[in-house]
Amino acid sequence: MNVTHEALTLTRSASSAAPELCSAKRSVVRSSADWIAWFTHNASHLRPVPWETGANGITENINVIGPSLQAWQLGETSDGSHLLAAARAYAAQINDPKFVDAVRLFIVEEQRHGAALGRCLDLAGVPRIRRNWGDSCFRALRYCWPSMEIWATPVVMVECHAMIYYQAIRRATGSPVLQAVCEQILADEVPHLRFQCERLAILHRERPVWLLALTMLLHRVLFAGITMAVWIAHRHVFRASGTSLPRYWRLAWIRMSRCWRLMSPARYLWID
Repeated sequence: MNVTHEALTLTRSASSAAPELCSAKRSVVRSSADWIAWFTHNASHLRPVPWETGANGITENINVIGPSLQAWQLGETSDGSHLLAAARAYAAQINDPKFVDAVRLFIVEEQRHGAALGRCLDLAGVPRIRRNWGDSCFRALRYCWPSMEIWATPVVMVECHAMIYYQAIRRATGSPVLQAVCEQILADEVPHLRFQCERLAILHRERPVWLLALTMLLHRVLFAGITMAVWIAHRHVFRASGTSLPRYWRLAWIRMSRCWRLMSPARYLWID
């Protein structure tokens, strides 16, 4: 894989990511080795965060965004043990041991997000939390069955909302540090979505047409529930950024529709 080219393609800003996610051009699913190269490259090309500015602006709207940031920070700090267990079983099944390494690097990126958000909370004097109802529900959903599809499906859906959420945080805060952290997370989420959607395309590839249609129907039911849960939990942040419920609802479905197209097996050229 040409890592430099992939970096330019996959790290588009959230506002310009749409063409990458909804392009009708058929492509080849990236291999685990490709994703290892991408995550390795990304780790050494992070955007600068002006930590030297300290708490400047960090307490702006902190009463509104603080509790919400606590919940998202918790969600970004999983040790990934359940995911790695599912990845190992799946990798053994498909004889692709490098997939485990790709997933491990993905987890490291998520943990980096959690560490950066935690540092922002520390600057604002907001304590980190260990439990949150939304995070507990999300983990229960992923842990209900140790399979890659059950793991990847809700993660794609939550990360679609993360794209909207971190844009909202970026608009709602006057902190250069928190804005820069959000920019990095938004840049990372674009390839994260692709990584997961490509895997779902592989998993859906051999599914009969009727079963795939049923799967997509269940996706929409689940997504509607997650969308409302995220709004209920974080509506104060969205409103502080000027995002109303109708706008949030529309943005969420637009982003997820792009992901559904990206996880469609028909989008890819399959080389056996």
